[in-house]
Parts: sequence; structure tokens; C-alpha cells
Amino acid sequence: MSSYTSISPDKLSRLIGTPHVPVLIDVRIDEDFDADPRLIPGAVRRSHRDVNDWAASVSGQSVVIICHKGQKLSEGAAAWLRHGNIAAESLEGGQVGWNEAGLPTVPADKIPKRDRRGRTVWVTRARPKIDRIACPWLIRRFIDPTAVFLFVAPPEVEAVADRFEATPFDIEHVFWSHRGELCTFDVMVSEFGLSMPPLERLATMVRAADTGRLDLSPEASGLLAASLGLSRMYEDDLEQLSAGILLYDAFYRWCRDATRETHNWPTNKVRP
Repeated sequence: MSSYTSISPDKLSRLIGTPHVPVLIDVRIDEDFDADPRLIPGAVRRSHRDVNDWAASVSGQSVVIICHKGQKLSEGAAAWLRHGNIAAESLEGGQVGWNEAGLPTVPADKIPKRDRRGRTVWVTRARPKIDRIACPWLIRRFIDPTAVFLFVAPPEVEAVADRFEATPFDIEHVFWSHRGELCTFDVMVSEFGLSMPPLERLATMVRAADTGRLDLSPEASGLLAASLGLSRMYEDDLEQLSAGILLYDAFYRWCRDATRETHNWPTNKVRP
């Protein structure tokens, strides 16, 4: 049972993928991490020895500390943060408890190299519509909340990736791109170890809307209409991305929590 200084895997799993997820910091020692080089979605590694150095970077935010079994390292690091007036909890059972609960983990070697500020940097074609909004949403919500996205002229994507040490996506002949009938969002869900029912359902919607196969998903027409509408509303790609992330937040919560819910306008009129 969770205390005020800890959080259960089930409760944390309900927060991941939403705008309300706390900062997740994995403080496992190298030996434990090397034995299981996977991360809880959105987590970043830090050393418990350096907590005094990185504490300022999470000031004003809620934090969950993850260690191997939810014992001394996470308890101590979380207590240190609370000493600095930072709302911090430890994950009950740590990484081991999370794994035993069958919850998703991300292979660390699939996460691109981070820049000097600890952010992953991605680059793709300008004027996004569907896949190039869906993928950044997935990355921000499940891989790296601080991820940077660069939208550039299509012929320059690979050169920008090279010169600015960014990861290219949704262009031909790169790792993060369409594969056969799958779109880039599908590939990311699979490669990042996020194949769970809500995201798989959302992936079908994205694929259907992105590839014009609207028969694959009843909701695809709505996603296509909303996506094209957003592209007409915003000239700035980053402003469009911010609006699109809210759109995908809503579709994700529908996929996760509301697919069986219906709505009808109530009326008290007596029908003949």
C-alpha cells in the first residue's frame, strides 16, 4: 500500500502517457541497470550520489525516484529532494516491482543520444500533418518529455540531422520511418516496447489516417479531419505541434478509458 512518500506501480502507470506524469528519475546502480537495461517510459537515469547536483533541475516539479527494488537508493534520494522542498516519492518495488506487474519498459539502447542539456533532438520534414505530429506526441509522453523537434525543408532533413546531431524520422531510408504497411508511429510503438492495447488502437487510427486507408479504423476520418484542420490553423509548425499534442492526449485517453462509452442527447419528450 502506498504511503505519502511512495507510489504504487499501478498508480504511476495510469499517469504515464498523460500531461500529469511526474518527472521519473532512475537511480539504479550501473550493475543493476546493465543486468536489465530498460527504463520505465519517460524515465531518465541519474546517479543517487549526485542528487545534490541535479536536484535544482527538478525544482517545482513532482518527482518519482526509481531504484532496483524501491529500497535505500530511491528512499534516500526522494528524502533528499523533499528536504529541498521538492515533492518526491519512491516507486514501490522499484524496477523489479514494475517488471513483475507486467508494465511496459523501453529498451535504453533505442533512445537516441541526448544533448548537453539532457534532451533528445529529432528532425523531420516541415508542415506536419499526422505521423509527424503523432510521433512527437509519443516521444514527449513516453520517451523524453523534454524532447526537441526540428521541422526543416524536406531535402535538408538528413544534413540537419548530421550537422546538429539530431535523429531523423518519417523520411525515407532512415530507421524511424515507414516499414511496409506500417507508418512511423507504428514502428515507434513497437521498437520502444510500447505495444499495449491503447497505443495499438491509436496506432491503427494514425496508420489509417496517414495512409488514406480509412476503412481500418472508424475514428480515422475524424483524426484526418482534425489534423488537416490544425494544419490550416497554424503557419508555425511548433505551434501546430503544441495544439496537436492536446489532440493526441484526447485520442489516447479515449483509446485507454472511453471506447465503450456512448453519448446521446437526453430528452424527456414522450415519443409517439
